[in-house]
Amino acid sequence: MSASRFSSQEVPPEKQQNLVGGADERTFLLEDAQRRSSSTYGTPKGPNSLDAYYDENLQYTTDEEDEVLQILDRKLFPFILLTTFVLNMDRTNISNAISDNLAQDLGFTMSTINTATAIYAVLFATFCMTGAIAAKIAGPSRWIPTLMFSWGLVTLAHALIKDKYGYITVRCLIAVTEGGVIPTTLVYLGGFYKGTELATRLAYFWGVQSVASASSGLMASGLLRLRGLCGMEGWKWLFIVDGIITVVAAVATWHYLPVNSIRTQGGLRGTKPWFTERQVYISVTRLVRDDASKRGYEKRVTFADIKDTLSDIGIWGHLLITSVGHTPNTPLHTYFPTLIKSFNFNTYASNALTAPPHLLHGVIMVYFVHRSDRKRERGYHGAFSAGWQLLGWIWLRSLGPDSNRLLKYLAVVTLSAWPYTHPLNIAWMSENTGSVGKRTVSSGMIIGASNIYGLWGSQIYREDDAPDFKRGNLINIAFSAVAFGLWFYQKGLYAYRNRRNEAIWEKMTVEERKREENTREKGNRSVLFRFTT
Repeated sequence: MSASRFSSQEVPPEKQQNLVGGADERTFLLEDAQRRSSSTYGTPKGPNSLDAYYDENLQYTTDEEDEVLQILDRKLFPFILLTTFVLNMDRTNISNAISDNLAQDLGFTMSTINTATAIYAVLFATFCMTGAIAAKIAGPSRWIPTLMFSWGLVTLAHALIKDKYGYITVRCLIAVTEGGVIPTTLVYLGGFYKGTELATRLAYFWGVQSVASASSGLMASGLLRLRGLCGMEGWKWLFIVDGIITVVAAVATWHYLPVNSIRTQGGLRGTKPWFTERQVYISVTRLVRDDASKRGYEKRVTFADIKDTLSDIGIWGHLLITSVGHTPNTPLHTYFPTLIKSFNFNTYASNALTAPPHLLHGVIMVYFVHRSDRKRERGYHGAFSAGWQLLGWIWLRSLGPDSNRLLKYLAVVTLSAWPYTHPLNIAWMSENTGSVGKRTVSSGMIIGASNIYGLWGSQIYREDDAPDFKRGNLINIAFSAVAFGLWFYQKGLYAYRNRRNEAIWEKMTVEERKREENTREKGNRSVLFRFTT
């Protein structure tokens, strides 16, 4: 069916007022730039290419677009949530295992745990940065389940650990196999959702991770009781069960995730496509109208993309917000059940008691990011979240060894429930990058930044500071305070760049404006680009 058949004449007259029309002048300018640079970027033009289903004159109603979005939310997004659920279940289980005397069973101390955590952080961050690029080569729909299956096997291998060397080796392998999945998923989702639709869905993405952490705590409270069964420790049973779940989920994911909105039939998806041919045109065209650079969404990353990303001061601001603001997460997440255990709860109760704060954290985060989407504001929302975390650390540090254990637990719950800013920060960065290649590179960098802080964060809680960690929590307060200020700086930076672009545009002659319009492939370096603040 030709694209010309999908014209406004197919839309019922009573719905004409809800038409999403052809591309506006801004979009046409971007598209012209994309056409001129298509030979450089190598955009595929085959029948299964997204570009083959883009129609600049296509008109459709908001109801039709909503129907496409509902299909994605109903058929695609739940499986994406499954992958991140499994990921965080496998990332949380180490803190559960530590509370079950893993270190004592293997003959090492808290220092070895911190060393392994630091190495894990470096490797995870490294493979985050390369994961998105690898996904462009292998294809996200294949790379995601491949990584899942790999870390599922490594999770099972935890049951074979005999000493600290085995522990460090396995933690290195889990970092390598888990590292690329989140940036790959971000790249994958960008091929289905508009920029304005991503922030809320990323909130659900990380919200489900909170549910996974809560589930892991509840599972651990039961599985750790298997200590002695078949001569194995309880924490080994935890890794075995988690590993089996991951391997099964990986196989299912391989047979379910579609390559793109064009190829949605086959495998576990069934024999019938998700979309009609008109809906395929709508699904592709709406993405390009939102971000014209997505006409080249299937292109591979070039050195120019990497250079452009590394030289963008705005990208580095987002990386700083992530690595500084999330540093306190490392000691909290690594020793969360152990911290609660120090309030005079037993091992099983301390793991179960991690569930309520994780669930509360997920709910608050989803609400908060959704509110940011509705208000179309990022900086102040992020600063509020950072301020919440800062006050939480101040409260926890103010409590002494004689404080009531329920009061201590309430402080930990309040701290843990802070509106996690990571999905908000990623969405903010993504909508301000201006090109697919830059977005791909920066997504790997920001997920890397969200893990590299474990290198220094792993050294905040030390044995000589236990069990109240007064010194460590003072360090956490300092990091949280700096993050609070960084959110205001980033908002001010983007506001300044918008004012500068507007001033330059006003001073341009007609000829200069035409030349600028003809070089829109510059992305966010164009004076016509407007940053979200």
